[in-house]
Amino acid sequence: MRHATALFALFALLAAAPAATARPAAPSGPGRTFTAHGVTIWYEVRGTAKGVPLVVCNGGPGFDHTYELCSDAWDTIAKSRPVVFYDQRGTGRSSALEANTSCRLRDQIDDLEALRAELKAPKMDLLGHSWGGYLVMAYAARHPGVIRHLVILDSAAPKWSATEFMFANFFPEKLEKQGRFDFLDAIGDTAAFGESLKEYLGWLFVSTAKRDEFLAMAPTFQMSRKVNEAISADVAGIDLTPMLPTFRFPVLVGTGRYDINVAPSTAWRIHRAIPGSRFVVFDESGHLPFFEEPAKFVTTIEEFLGPAGGR
Repeated sequence: MRHATALFALFALLAAAPAATARPAAPSGPGRTFTAHGVTIWYEVRGTAKGVPLVVCNGGPGFDHTYELCSDAWDTIAKSRPVVFYDQRGTGRSSALEANTSCRLRDQIDDLEALRAELKAPKMDLLGHSWGGYLVMAYAARHPGVIRHLVILDSAAPKWSATEFMFANFFPEKLEKQGRFDFLDAIGDTAAFGESLKEYLGWLFVSTAKRDEFLAMAPTFQMSRKVNEAISADVAGIDLTPMLPTFRFPVLVGTGRYDINVAPSTAWRIHRAIPGSRFVVFDESGHLPFFEEPAKFVTTIEEFLGPAGGR
């Protein structure tokens, strides 16, 4: 299925209230922009707290950050530290890719480093989910000195092709339906891709109520197929595995127990490759623990990051 590779992410990260109800976060404000490496990058800082920022890299590749706002969890975390979202190059409110604009992994790393400079943050905490997990591993390998803590959540494998999917084991009949959507998309049915994506999104949850709540918000999310195809092609030949044992900062590797998009065994192998890393399983979650287990997620992230401190 094409989207299995295309949507490694879809979704990165929660209210300490016992009832784990994840309410949508307040709509993003106008945000801010900066220009670097020939593109304009949009970002926002949530909360008014001071200290080391938590920068969040969303999944995709090709999605904007808005799917992450399916819960007010981020605003809970932002009470004690700045939480920064941004739209990766070519997505959302960042500038669209021009015909001659490069969109490779190295460009994504450079954009993230430019964002850190824009924030004037000597150090940052970095969290990546799904495709974003792959991106933060690559960034940390290139710029290890600026990482205070690293969170890798439901991430693609450090060798892209080694990512383990569970779709065929759980949804064999739906994969056949997905194949029909893919065929229709290939021959020019403009509605087929959206139907295919909606079908795929419905596979990512343990809770059917959470699934339906998320799908109701899905029309507000944006995805660039051009970015998706460019990044997927570039990372196909890259293996980050040799770099993982060199990480010397605190690392938390997390997974939903029932993540059918990226099997928990992928997270386990990442954890085992990084000396001293912590491993956490969200036992009632699929691919979006921040949405299905917000209370546990907030507690886990805040305990791991500790005080925001100064910059």
